[in-house]
Order: sequence, then structure tokens, then C-alpha cells
Amino acid sequence: MNYNIAVIPGDGIGPEIITEAMKVLDQVGRKFGHTFTYTEVLMGGVSIDTTGEPLTKEALETAKASDSVLLGAVGGNVGHSNWYSLPPHLRPEAGLLAIRKGLGLFCNLRPAVLFEQLKQACPLKDEIIGDGFDFVVVRELTGGVYFGERKTTVENGIRKAVDTMPYDENEVKRIARWAFEVASKRKRRVCSVDKANVLDTSRLWRQVVKEVAMEYPEVTLTDMLVDNCAMQIVKDPTQFDVILTENMFGDILSDEASMVTGSIGMLASASLGESKLGLYEPSHGSAPDIAGKNIANPIATILSAAMMLRYSFDLTKEADSIENAVKEVLNLGLRTADIMSEGCTLIGTREMGDSIVGQI
Repeated sequence: MNYNIAVIPGDGIGPEIITEAMKVLDQVGRKFGHTFTYTEVLMGGVSIDTTGEPLTKEALETAKASDSVLLGAVGGNVGHSNWYSLPPHLRPEAGLLAIRKGLGLFCNLRPAVLFEQLKQACPLKDEIIGDGFDFVVVRELTGGVYFGERKTTVENGIRKAVDTMPYDENEVKRIARWAFEVASKRKRRVCSVDKANVLDTSRLWRQVVKEVAMEYPEVTLTDMLVDNCAMQIVKDPTQFDVILTENMFGDILSDEASMVTGSIGMLASASLGESKLGLYEPSHGSAPDIAGKNIANPIATILSAAMMLRYSFDLTKEADSIENAVKEVLNLGLRTADIMSEGCTLIGTREMGDSIVGQI
């Protein structure tokens, strides 16, 4: 099979880590008899410098015509980049919002995996994390308070701001189905997180999720208030399998989850919609301070490529081969600077990619 992938290197360390992910995909292709054709797409700061826009219509159309999209990172150092003197809709990150909207990507999957080999990097106590943990945050991506009506006014000389948090039942149903589908391929547990004791949107959310749960009798559903969930992630992350939640709660909880794994350089993510076309990217940023130094960790991007194989292309064995190769490299004690520990061997970005290719 041949798969057409729109590749967005982006800014900062993006081009370096994307190169390593493509090397790994090519090795998977050689092993399993696939070919991957790459079309480079400009987005973010590099697109601003070239075209004056963070994402052009032509770039978006190229992404739409692909089988999937693989992204490095966009943006720069806010205090040291001319990009951030531009209006918000012309800044690098606006390209990311535009491509998510343009591709209809409403579901964000962010795995939180603590590899046993990296337990020493986790800020939690050994008795809490045991042999490690593995859960996924399923976050609704295009609704809620980030997309609701907002305004700032001055009333009687006092400034006032209002943000609204709208959801309709169809928006909740489609993200809930994603969560149950993911859970059905894992440990078959969904924890739906809301603030139903206060918010009408959360009460609707809870009702609709319970209705969708009836379609998946093999999956166990529980409900949890968001403040309790934030506590439980640090108290006992091993209790979770799939956490389902709305946009703002998911933004906060997924960042918390990334930190308890010990290194954001290990965490992949996927943004998905109704079709198989998805956007896959590492959870970390563009890290412009280390760009071009061959010290960035490419594993999150490589694991994002594995998610692409699994969710967009239905290539389970191929995805497993990447994930197992990452574990083997860690077993060998090979580390980039962000996950380095005593007794291990420090290697660079390119060397890490080559090592994973070798294990495949």
C-alpha cells in the first residue's frame, strides 16, 4: 500500500524531529511492504516568513488531499520573535487552529505513558506509580469556552469580560464515541470528566455520554468531577484508562498528565475527526533555543507517527513495531538530554532516530 502524507516540519526543532520520524516510517515501509510519499507543507512562522500567512489556502488544500498529516512544531520564543508583534490571527499558532478547523478535527488524543525505563524521571513516589501507567486523554477540540461567544465591555467605568461555553448534544456524542472506540481497544474503561455540580453544559455532557455508553456495553463508564480528576491524576494515575472531557478541562488535564510522565519529549498526540484523515504531532513545542543542535528528543514525534499508522491507516502491527522499538532503545540505556540519567548513554536527535530504525 502507498500512503500520501502531508509533512509540516514547522519551526524550531520541527524539521529535525520530523526527519527522524520519516526515517522510522520508511523503515516500517521496507519491513512491511508499504511506501510513504511525503509532500512538504509550510505552516507557522516559516510560512509567515515565506507567504505572509501562518497557513495558506493552498497549504490547507494539500493537507486535505493527503491521507494524513504529520506535524513537527510551530511557533517561536514569544519574547524574541517578530512573529508575535503581528495580530493574533497572523501569528504561527493561528496556523494550527486553522488546519484543525479546516480538516474538521474535533477529537484530540493525548496518551500519558510512563515507560518503566523512565520511572526515575516521574515526580511521583514509587509506591504511587508502581510499574508505570498508561492512559489516554480524549479531549473535545472545537467547542466549549475556547470557541464560544466572547466580549469585553466597560460598564460604569468598570471593565467586564464574558466568555461562553456552548455545547450541543451532537458535539458531545461524536467525541464520546471516539472515547468509547479507543477504550474498546484498550482496557475498556472510560472516565467522563465534567463539572456537573455547577455547569449546565456539564450536566448535558454527562447525560449524553451515558446515552452513548449504552452503545458500548463492553466498556465501563464512570463519572468524575474535574477538580477531583486533577487530584486523582497525581494521587493514583494507574486507575485511569481513557479520560473523556471537554475542551478547556482537557487542555488542563492533558498538560498535567504530561508532567507526571516525567518528560514531555516522550508524548505523542493525534487530532482526529469523522474521517481517517488526522493530524499527528508531538505534545511539546518548537523549543527554538535548542534548534539545530542535534539534542532534541524525536521520540514524541516518532510515537505520533505510530499513532498515525494505528488510527488513520489501521496498521496495527506496524504501529506496534515502532512502539516496541522505542522500548528496546530505552532498554539499551540510550537517552537524549531531556531523559538522561546516571548510567545511561547520551545520544543526539539523529542517533536516536537511527537507533529506533535499527530496532525495527
